[in-house]
Amino acid sequence: MPSLLPRSLLFGLLAGFVLPLAATAYQPPVHRDDGWAVADAHAMHWDLSRFAALEGKLADGGYKGITSVVVVQNGKLVYENYFNGGGLDRLNDIRSASKSVTALLVGAAIDRGLISNVQARVYDFFPDKQPVQHPDKRKRAITLEDLLTMSSLWECNDENEFSSGNEERMYVSEDWLQFALDLPIKGFAPWMDKPKDSPYGRAFSYCTAGAFVAGAVVEQATRKPLADFAAETLEHPLGITQVHWNSSPLGIGMGGGGTRYRSRDLAKLGELALDGGRWQGKQVISKTWIQAMLTQHAQARDDADYGYFWWRFRFPLKGVEQPVWAMSGNGGNYVFMMPAQGLVAVITSTAYNQRYAHPQSQEIFRDYILKALP
Repeated sequence: MPSLLPRSLLFGLLAGFVLPLAATAYQPPVHRDDGWAVADAHAMHWDLSRFAALEGKLADGGYKGITSVVVVQNGKLVYENYFNGGGLDRLNDIRSASKSVTALLVGAAIDRGLISNVQARVYDFFPDKQPVQHPDKRKRAITLEDLLTMSSLWECNDENEFSSGNEERMYVSEDWLQFALDLPIKGFAPWMDKPKDSPYGRAFSYCTAGAFVAGAVVEQATRKPLADFAAETLEHPLGITQVHWNSSPLGIGMGGGGTRYRSRDLAKLGELALDGGRWQGKQVISKTWIQAMLTQHAQARDDADYGYFWWRFRFPLKGVEQPVWAMSGNGGNYVFMMPAQGLVAVITSTAYNQRYAHPQSQEIFRDYILKALP
C-alpha cells in the first residue's frame, strides 16, 4: 500500500529517529592502565548530539584526514574516537606541535639549573661552531627567549620560500646547527614592523631552524640526547612509554618537528600545561615555567599570539571569546587547552600540506567540541 505521507515528510520523520539513536551510540572512554581517569560525558551533561554530528561528517568525508579526537575535562577523559586508520597505539606525527614539547624540555633544563634562564645567549653554547658566517654583534646577543618566541634577528621565515633560513633549505644541508648559526641578520623593509614597533616588542617570524637550535641548546646543556632527556624528565613521569623522536643528519635531536605520540599521551601534555606543570598531583615541570611559557610574548598574526612555542588563540564559547593555548602542527594536528573550562582536546590529522588542514581542525574544536560542553 503506498505511503499516505509525502516522501519529504517521511524522510524528515525518519531523520528525527536517527539522530537520537546516533547520540545514544556514545560510549565513555575505556579505562586503561595509563594513568587516565575516565568519565561519562552523558552523566556530565555534555551535548552528545555534537559528537554524533562530528562523527557523521567524518563518515561522509566532510572532514578529511582526521585520525583521532580525544577530549578531557577536569582531568578525566570524556570522549575518544579514532578514524581513517587512527588507533589507540598509533604514533601520530604531530609535526611542529613538537616545538611545544621542546619548550617543556627547556623548562625542565632550567628547573634543574642546567640552563641559567631564557636570557642565556645561544652562541655561547656552541664554541665549536665558531667562527660563523655573517658575524655580527647582534647575532652574539640572540637569546634562548628569542628562539622560543620566534623573534630572533636571524633572517629566517618558513612562510617565505625566498628566506635564507626557510626550513626546506636546512633539510637539504648536512649540518643543521651550522646552517642556523650562519644565518644573516634580517632586514626590515619599509612595510615591515620592527621589534620596537611590534606588540610585546618582538617581531614574529616563524622559524623551525630556531626551534631546532633550542633543542640543540638543551642537548648541550644536559649532555644528553634530546630524546633521552625528554624520556627522563617528561615522558616517563607522565607514563608515556611509546614515542619516536627524529634527529638531524649529524644526530642532534629534532626539537622543531616530527615527534610522534599516541593521542592519549598528547592529551597528557595538554593536561600537564593546564594543571601548572603537574600530573596526578606530582610537579613535573615547575609552575613558574608553565606560567612563563603560557604568557603572550609576541603577536604571531592578527588572530593569534605566541608564548614559548605555544600558540594562543581566541575561540567563542556561548558568545564570549575565551583564550585557548595550543600545540599546533602541519596537517591540522592540535592539542587545544582552554583553562576556563578545564578542557584539553586532541585532534590528530594526516592532512599534511593541505590548505584546509588547520581551518578544519579549528572548526572541529569550535563547532563541535566547544558546542558540546555542558
